[in-house]
Amino acid sequence: MSNSQAFRIPRIGFGWDSHEFKPGIPLKVGGVVLPHHSGLAGHSDGDVLLHALTDALLGAIAAGDIGTYFPPTDPKWKGADSAMFVREALRLVDEAGYVVGNIDSTLILAAPKIAPHATAIQQKVADLLGIEPSRVGIKAKTPEAWHRQRRHRPRRCAAGRD
Repeated sequence: MSNSQAFRIPRIGFGWDSHEFKPGIPLKVGGVVLPHHSGLAGHSDGDVLLHALTDALLGAIAAGDIGTYFPPTDPKWKGADSAMFVREALRLVDEAGYVVGNIDSTLILAAPKIAPHATAIQQKVADLLGIEPSRVGIKAKTPEAWHRQRRHRPRRCAAGRD
């Protein structure tokens, strides 16, 4: 059976990202600017959710990771909107003959609380992916005792897609 005749086996990708908080920069999560005294320091805009999502999309088609396409050593990505990374990963997913069924994500951070912003983040990510918001899971967990162990804690995010 040729590839064109074969049933397209669903692919699942996993992404993870972490950045340190840095005062004086906006905090972007899932393309939404959240009110907080510090943002996430990254070469681009530091959006951990969109970075993890980009890696999940690329991983699902075995196409490397975000650094393969958008290396932090390249000055042209300095301060870049992470939505462009997701759009490029989506283009590659489409080129490989796949579509995004859904995504599920878990943000890990002590502050700010994500619940008041989860619907806005869900909508923004759904719009970016071109899927219904009901197919985008946005969850958040607090790191419990982690925040008492170090003053400057990295934020983490993991995302998967089907």
